[in-house]
Amino acid sequence: MDNRGCTSVDKCNHIQPLQESITQIKPWTLCTVIGPKCCARSPWAPASALPIMKPTAAIDIPLTVVELSRMKKCFDYIVLGCGGIGSAALYWLAKRAGADVLGLEQFSLFHHNGGSQDYSRIIRLAYHEEKYARLTPFAYQAWETIAAESGIAPVTKTGGVQIAYQDRPYRQIVEDYAVAMDRAAIPYERLDADELRDRFPQFQPQAEVVALYQERTGIVDPSRGNAIHISLARSYGATVLTECPVVSIQPDHLGEGVLLKTEKGTFTCNRLIVTAGAWTQTLLDSIGMQVPLMVTQEQVTYYATPNLKDFSIGQFPVFQWKDDFSYYGFPIYGEVATKAAIDASGDPVTAQTRTFTPNLSREQQLEDFLQTQIPDFVGPKLYTKTCLYTLPPDRDFILDALPDHPQILTAIGAGHAYKFASLIGQILSELAIDGVSQHDTTPFALQRPALLEKDFVPSLRV
Repeated sequence: MDNRGCTSVDKCNHIQPLQESITQIKPWTLCTVIGPKCCARSPWAPASALPIMKPTAAIDIPLTVVELSRMKKCFDYIVLGCGGIGSAALYWLAKRAGADVLGLEQFSLFHHNGGSQDYSRIIRLAYHEEKYARLTPFAYQAWETIAAESGIAPVTKTGGVQIAYQDRPYRQIVEDYAVAMDRAAIPYERLDADELRDRFPQFQPQAEVVALYQERTGIVDPSRGNAIHISLARSYGATVLTECPVVSIQPDHLGEGVLLKTEKGTFTCNRLIVTAGAWTQTLLDSIGMQVPLMVTQEQVTYYATPNLKDFSIGQFPVFQWKDDFSYYGFPIYGEVATKAAIDASGDPVTAQTRTFTPNLSREQQLEDFLQTQIPDFVGPKLYTKTCLYTLPPDRDFILDALPDHPQILTAIGAGHAYKFASLIGQILSELAIDGVSQHDTTPFALQRPALLEKDFVPSLRV
């Protein structure tokens, strides 16, 4: 065993089963002494002990049985699920731990089965609660880091507005945004209906509104962000294994590591990061942990508006309109079309029962709203596509270690995390390597009322 950990089955001489339930595993999969006993460098070493790795050649994963049997099985860190947050965690871990990082993805990379897909998500400094508003500048910094490193920009600035009718109760949500931005010293402009029309005549509100404009709001592109994270992680030596469903997670009861049984063999690690979105509960079931998560099938619609220039970037902002439902939309980006949706309005499903069929009544509801408030936004429907939200009852993130298995971290983005994805990956890497993050993750702990109290009343508006 070399001084960088267990680098192959041949180099790991500590081959012994963890428990009777895994004795049937083939001998070549048994790199089973995990945690510091298997790897000379503890993952709890201080950050200074883990230098930033210099990029090396990307690793191409062999798929034949023979080649899989020869690949490394023992890692310091494994990321389970390589979507938006998982690919980011993979990158930030590999930047410090190099080849001691493995990413496992049950589908192909950049698949359309979960919630990290398509061309555009909103990125914004504006937020409804201070705990998020204080993180937003760091979210921008994390994306700027990978842009500088890759030469590819995942973020495009558009400006953005939060809108609500002045005499509706949902005005308070917009006022909450203002309070949170004030406390976080984030600049913004307050607009009334006339000022909104003067600035952006595409909006045609039917009554007096209150609106907040924040100039740094924009689009973060998952099709770019995920690919950049994966490519950079590979350049630092990380391994990514796709089409590799996990059968079970088996944590060491002393908290020293984790064994994962997959359809392509067994792998061990000191620290496991579960970023599996809608599949999280199924995975946690294998270790007997229940988290009250609701999965919903959401959808976005692209419109081939004939008014291209009016809705181009620079002419039209990202918007969020708070009413009985929360509507949001984008200028033309990705497709030659505008894009809009109704937030958190989908039907409850599971990862197994979801369909890819749009809800026609919600399509009509969205179009009716747009025809009334932003009439030139719409045009022939280009297409509607679905995705999955994974929602805790309070719709706050989960970024925490499991109480009974502190060597396992999990992250849930609650349907509004992609703007933070790179930062969350950085936070997870700090928690895994250092045991603590420079950012306060207390509000996103597993031990909080929304996840512990059975009578907690869900609150899903953000």
